[in-house]
Amino acid sequence: MRGIRRRAEQAPPSRERFIDLLRAVSILAVVLGHWLVTVIGYDRDGELTGRSALPELPWAHPLTWVVQVMPVFFLVGGYANAASLAAARRRGGNATGWLLGRGGRLLRPTTALVLVMAAGALVARGFGVEPGRVRLVVWFASIPLWFLVAYLAVVVLTPVMYALHRRYGLAVPVVLVGLVAMGDVARLAGEPVWGSGSYLFGWLAIHQVGFAWRDGGLPGRARVALPLLFGGAGVVLVLTLAGPYPVSMVNVPGERLHNMSPPSLALMGVAAAQLGVALLLRDRGERWLRRSRAWVAVVAVNGVILTVFLWHIGAAILVTGGLHVAGVLPTPEVGSAAWFAWRVPLLALFSAVLLGLVVIMGPIEMRRPGRSSRPAKGLVAVVAGFGAVVAGLLGNSLYPATSPALLGWPAPALAAYLTGAAALRLLRRANA
Repeated sequence: MRGIRRRAEQAPPSRERFIDLLRAVSILAVVLGHWLVTVIGYDRDGELTGRSALPELPWAHPLTWVVQVMPVFFLVGGYANAASLAAARRRGGNATGWLLGRGGRLLRPTTALVLVMAAGALVARGFGVEPGRVRLVVWFASIPLWFLVAYLAVVVLTPVMYALHRRYGLAVPVVLVGLVAMGDVARLAGEPVWGSGSYLFGWLAIHQVGFAWRDGGLPGRARVALPLLFGGAGVVLVLTLAGPYPVSMVNVPGERLHNMSPPSLALMGVAAAQLGVALLLRDRGERWLRRSRAWVAVVAVNGVILTVFLWHIGAAILVTGGLHVAGVLPTPEVGSAAWFAWRVPLLALFSAVLLGLVVIMGPIEMRRPGRSSRPAKGLVAVVAGFGAVVAGLLGNSLYPATSPALLGWPAPALAAYLTGAAALRLLRRANA
């Protein structure tokens, strides 16, 4: 606690604390959303199974316009990446060194999760658990890793995209949103492969707006915020109520088009509206965060925010498994009074177990590497290392959820991830 308080006190007066608050709120909202919307039950063979409650709760779909806050995280990521890249260059560093530092902060807690999952899968196999069942548990536990595929790609592109921002400003996200729209047209026309680029274009567009926020490109709070809020909300209403887009901003099985995977034009509208709200709350939030207790709490959460995100599904799996073994796992009908009533104790259990996991795994994330003040070498090798990590994460996400795998992960994907992570670690040491 002393370290957290000391870190809070060391924050420079120029730091925009509201950005840290947005990061914490966005990730905690994702965690809470996953816990609330997941349904755990039994299949015909009496085996545990999980699914989303959204297909059975159509009235809740509009609520996803508020709780789908991954755009906020990418917005904050753009701000933070621009600030840290600029700071690294002021110290005499370069893009290579910045990528190594950023990669270290992201991959240390991620690698811990990957290794624990692989070890757990090996132990389960040793106890004779069916391989397909082991893979299913690992697949569920690794759901948070899909986000890192997109975010790591965005991080690698940050030096190039920031240079484009410095030259062309907000024209860059406008072009990227246009590419998202073109991808949507292709998907609606029955050619989904041509819309795959939106997995990158959509998040890059929001990330670029974070650059603009950091560089003062969003002046005049109300003058900019209100058009973003009402314009974005209007776009979403038109596209979902009069247009072909689904109402839910979280993927719902069976929908012709998804707004999240990949990001759609409707999600871009939600992002614009959320940005408008954030700008309206910006000054009030900054004043509130000048209070010591509020700021220390935000610093504490941000210190382990990736650990919280990576392990929240694992916490739910541990609780569910424990209740199943004890024979007291509740399985009321989705949408019933009993189902809603059980949300409260389950959330409490999930939170308690997650807190324990954060206490154990959090120090891995909280460890801060030293900052180099000289240019690093090996840009091509660094990019290749990131590429291997992304390929490994993507390979695991695309591998079928019930297909047997020796360590719960497909071997090529696990090898690619570990090779990339090890290479980046060696490169950090070599450039230290």
